[in-house]
Amino acid sequence: MDRSIQDQIYTGKTIFGIEIGSSRIKAVLIDQDNTPIASGGFGWENTLKDGMWTYSMDEVWNGVKSCYSSLLKDIQEKYNLRLTKVNAIGISGMMHGYLVFDKDGNQLTPFRTWRNNITGEASKELTELFSYPIPQRWSIAHLYQAILKKEPHVDKIDYITTLAGYVHWKLTGQKVLGIGEASGMFPIDLGEKDFNLAMIDKFDTAIINEGYNWNLKGILPNVLVAGESAGSLTSEGAIMLDPSGDLEIGISICPPEGDAGTGMVATNSIAVRTGNISAGTSVFAMLVLEEDLSIVHPEIDLVTTPDGSLVGMAHSNNCTSDYDAWISLFGQVVSSLGFDISTPVLYDKLLGLALKGDSDCGGLLSYGYISGEHLTGFSEGRPLFVRSSDSKFSLENFMRTQLFTSLCALRTGLNILIDQEHVKVDVIKGHGGFFKTPLVGQKIMAAATNIPVSVLETAGEGGAWGIALLASYMVRSNKKESLSVYLEQVFKNSTGTAVKPDPSDVAGFRKFFNRYHKGLPIEQEAVDTLG
Repeated sequence: MDRSIQDQIYTGKTIFGIEIGSSRIKAVLIDQDNTPIASGGFGWENTLKDGMWTYSMDEVWNGVKSCYSSLLKDIQEKYNLRLTKVNAIGISGMMHGYLVFDKDGNQLTPFRTWRNNITGEASKELTELFSYPIPQRWSIAHLYQAILKKEPHVDKIDYITTLAGYVHWKLTGQKVLGIGEASGMFPIDLGEKDFNLAMIDKFDTAIINEGYNWNLKGILPNVLVAGESAGSLTSEGAIMLDPSGDLEIGISICPPEGDAGTGMVATNSIAVRTGNISAGTSVFAMLVLEEDLSIVHPEIDLVTTPDGSLVGMAHSNNCTSDYDAWISLFGQVVSSLGFDISTPVLYDKLLGLALKGDSDCGGLLSYGYISGEHLTGFSEGRPLFVRSSDSKFSLENFMRTQLFTSLCALRTGLNILIDQEHVKVDVIKGHGGFFKTPLVGQKIMAAATNIPVSVLETAGEGGAWGIALLASYMVRSNKKESLSVYLEQVFKNSTGTAVKPDPSDVAGFRKFFNRYHKGLPIEQEAVDTLG
C-alpha cells in the first residue's frame, strides 16, 4: 500500500472530480501528481417521456450519490481510509439542454436534454437573428422554442442552466458556469470572456412584445474561465453529495464544465491545431481553430475551450447506442446456448471482427438513429439495418457496418470543417467507450477522418479526470501560468501511439459513406412509417 497516497487522502490533499454523462456517472480522485488513484461509477439511461428525452432530478441525485459512494468504497478497499476532505472539487455534465427554475428554485419543466431535436424553428430563426450558428441542442434554442410555442412556464423563469450548472448550484449556492459549458448555452464574446451582450440585446428586443418580467442576462449564469474560484461546498451541498456527513464543508469548487470541455482537457487538446473526438452514446469532434470560420454553418457549433479559445464542434447525437443493443442481443444468444462470457470479452471479440471485414462492409447498410440526427436532417430516428440480396452478409461485415455507420453523421459535419473551411489538425486524440477495444476504435476512426488517431493511456479516465484537472489548475497552478502550459506538465509523461489511416480503410469508408447518404430516404421512410 502506498503510504504517501494514504497521507494525501488523510490530510485532504487529493482532488475529486465527477462527470454526469449520458449513460454513466463517473468519479475520480487524483493525487498531487494529478494521477487517478481511485474511481467510482454509476450507470443510468435517459427516458423517453411524452416524446421528450429526459432524466428526473431525483435520478440525477441518486446517481451522483451512488457514484460518490462507489468512489468511497474503492478508497476504503485500496487504502483502508474514509474520505473526509479534499483540496478541491470539480463538477461536469452532459452539455446543452434546458433546465429552468422559478424564483423559489422550483423546476418548471422536465429536463430537456441535448438529445431532443425539437427546436428546429427556433434554431433557424436565432441563427438568422445573430448571424451565428445556434444548434438545436443549445439552451437558448430550447428557451426560444418554448417562447414560440407560448408555453406558460416561460413567464415564471428566474434561472436557466445546464445539468453541470444545476448540480454545482445545489452544492455551492452559486449560479455560475465555466466558459466552455456556457458557450453551449449562448454565444460567447471571446474578447470579454462572457456572453455576447450585443446578441443578448437582439434577443431581448425580439421578444419584447411578449411582456415577460425578465431579461436574458438576468436569468443566465455568470461566466467564469478556468482557474477562477466558483464557490465552495456548503453544508447543504455536502449532505447532498455524501449523506453520511463525513465530507467537510468549505471545499473549493472550480467552474462547472461540460463533457466537451473536460474531454479537451483530458486529452490535452486545447491548443490550436489540436483536436479530440469523444465517442460514446453521442460522438463529437472538437477542433481548436486558428481563426474564425469564413461563413455561418448551421451544422457546426462554435464553442470554446475552458480557457476561452474558439473551437469548431461537429456533434452527432448517435454513436454506440445501437451497436450496444446488437451486442447485448448477441450476448443473449450466447447465454441461451449455455455459455458464460463477460461483457468486456464479448465486446472485444465482436468489435475485433470488424477489422476482418471487407473495407466497404460488403454492401451492408445500417442507421443507428436511436434519436434524431440534425447533421442529416432528422428530428426523429429509427434504428435500421438493410442489405441487398447480393451483399456479403457476414458477422465481420455486420460489425464493421455498425462501427462505420456510427461515424457517418460525424463525418458529414467534419466535411465542413476540414474540406470546406480547411481547418488543419495534426492528430486527433480519441476518448470514450468507442475506443475501449484496443486498436479497433482507432483504426475505424482513422478511416472515417483520414487523420492519425491517438488514444492516451489516461483517456479511459475521461471527463471526470478532465474536471479534476481543472480543479487542480484552480488550486495548484501558478496564477500566471496558462491552462495550456499547466496541462503540458501534466501530460509530459503520458504516451499514446497514433494510428495512421490505412488507405484501403479510408477508401472503404468513403464508399460506405456514399452508400449511407444515398440510403437516407430509406431511414426517412422508416421514420414516417413506424410512428
